[in-house]
Amino acid sequence: MKGIILAAGKGTRLYPMTYPVSKPLLPVFDKPMIYYPLDVLLQAGIRDILVIIPPGGVARAFEDTLGDGSRFGARISYKEQPVARGIADALILGAEFIKGDRVCLALGDNIFYSPTFGKNLRDALRHQQGATIFGFYVEDPRPFGVVEFDEKGNMLSLEEKPQYPKSNYVVPGLYFYDKDASEIAKNLKPSARGELEITDVNIEYMRRKKLKVSLLDRDFTWHDAGNAKSLLAAANEIRRLQKESGRLIGCIEETAWRQGFITTQQRNEVGESMKTTRYGQYLMNL
Repeated sequence: MKGIILAAGKGTRLYPMTYPVSKPLLPVFDKPMIYYPLDVLLQAGIRDILVIIPPGGVARAFEDTLGDGSRFGARISYKEQPVARGIADALILGAEFIKGDRVCLALGDNIFYSPTFGKNLRDALRHQQGATIFGFYVEDPRPFGVVEFDEKGNMLSLEEKPQYPKSNYVVPGLYFYDKDASEIAKNLKPSARGELEITDVNIEYMRRKKLKVSLLDRDFTWHDAGNAKSLLAAANEIRRLQKESGRLIGCIEETAWRQGFITTQQRNEVGESMKTTRYGQYLMNL
């Protein structure tokens, strides 16, 4: 399975913070934001990853942050999104990269954490035909894609940013698709917002009766860190969880080491290069 991280947003809701730096490179407590979705892909065993970035010469900043992925046992490539056309455009831009394989698409500003998240990821990986998305309960679902169920838990509808939501379950920015995803995205028409909506991709899978929804526990941690308030909330939550658990959340080298992608020596070499920081000391003390 291939992985795509959509990290091309301008971050206009975070101006002026994002004037000098791309949103996914902003810190969320003690790590760049993009570490968190990257860590999820590594947890899922995905090592071949395309990062879709903004145009305008910012590639160097992403390459300085992630490199080619070899330090955490992955292969990272980059591609610019010339014009922001919506989330589903990532499947079109990544069509050559996917090349008929299955793909997991992660949004660069979404943060996921649960000690049991590995089970959700393994379940999604086992669903080889069709698509798997996640459902998460929120108090105000209006800014998100909303999924509706009947009393037996069967999915009835998906709707993007509805004024009158039919449920409190929203679809976070992590999607598992089979080989048909790029072709479905290519046949989409722009929505009233002028974007290629990822919800429309999911609706097409639902129409084909090939869409599975995995509900996340209510105590699951999910943040869409797209504005200043949610960015601060995410940082505070990561700080609290790390203090309580004694673990670094989103530590890509630790995940790569536990997955067997890198050796203990390679892990320690990364730690040694940052030995004056808690991050580096944590890696060396694992």
